[in-house]
Amino acid sequence: MKVRPQLLFSLGVLLIGILGAVLLVATAPETPQQKPEPAVPLIRTVAAETRDVQMRVSTHGTVEPRTESDLVSEVSGRVLWISPALVEGGFFEQDEPLLRVEPLDYETALERARAQLARAESEAALTARDAARQEELAKQSVASAARLDDARNRARAAAAALREARAALAQAERDLTRTELRAPFAGRVRTVQVDVGQFVSRGTPLARLYATDWAEIRLPIPDADLAWIDVPRAGAVRGEADAPPVILRASYAGEPREWRGHVERSEGEIDPRSRMVHVVARIEDPYARLPGTEHSPLPVGLFVDAEILGRRIDDVIVLPRSALRTGDQVLVVDGEHRLRFRNVTVLRRDQEEVLIRSGLTAGEQVNISALETPVEGMHVRPVTDADSIPATAEATPPGASS
Repeated sequence: MKVRPQLLFSLGVLLIGILGAVLLVATAPETPQQKPEPAVPLIRTVAAETRDVQMRVSTHGTVEPRTESDLVSEVSGRVLWISPALVEGGFFEQDEPLLRVEPLDYETALERARAQLARAESEAALTARDAARQEELAKQSVASAARLDDARNRARAAAAALREARAALAQAERDLTRTELRAPFAGRVRTVQVDVGQFVSRGTPLARLYATDWAEIRLPIPDADLAWIDVPRAGAVRGEADAPPVILRASYAGEPREWRGHVERSEGEIDPRSRMVHVVARIEDPYARLPGTEHSPLPVGLFVDAEILGRRIDDVIVLPRSALRTGDQVLVVDGEHRLRFRNVTVLRRDQEEVLIRSGLTAGEQVNISALETPVEGMHVRPVTDADSIPATAEATPPGASS
């Protein structure tokens, strides 16, 4: 059997290749094996610094008038005149005439009461003189006891009728005065339910008025925040000088506005649903009608954000909220760039900041990066400039490739 030359050539080439590969592997230099070093996570830190802080409580509420009442007719009759100020949104001053009811019937009643009083005065004087004369005659044993008693009874009846006539006259005078309705306070008109020519009855509400000398805002705050603001106790009212200041902010007429007032009182009760305590802030002259008032009008019904300025706390450390971990712990970076767990005493925490009373020393570097599994003594690379940290490099977990 003959072997083809092409097959022998192919087998020879294959054999030469295998021998060459074995020779290369046998003569290759040995490479030392190195264990990869674990990646060091890059974290952000802030320096702990002590400072004096004025506590602030943020809340919100709706502007309400301090007094609101109905303008009610105290007499019946036809409306003759309405003040130009008695329109929805109209302003008026205290004791300003707002409406007049036809007074003719009440003027007639007044004259009738005056006439009745004159008759009663005459009758009382006559019976008093007769009683005095009968007493003199009785002393002289001329008049009988029965005539004396009768004279005294007539005198007492006449005196009672005189008092009744005087009361009727006073009532008639009041009714005539009430035909002109005057503003009980300086304020503004909310709604009007009457017009000229309309007949109104005693007790009919004619308009809804509210005072404008100051406005009130009912502000809910958590019960725990009462420790930071010196709010007057329930039922107590303080002057503006020693009351906690309040800054109100809202957008009005297309622009951001700001008003300043003070906390006047607290309601003292905790809302069972929200667990909040309500305090009442007061803003003087909300519509800026008095001379020298510089703030923008603060209309009733406006929803405002409020910031109550509370007590000043000395020597506290303010950190970002992200620095605090579960169990009131923070991660401190020591001089060797290693993490150390530190228990701290938290004075107050909110959504953005946390106030530390003790547990940290001024100048210590505190981690503010999110570390999922930090370990005591873990080596880190701290930086204080957040902009210098690549988004993919911050807080690299230990053991991950860099």
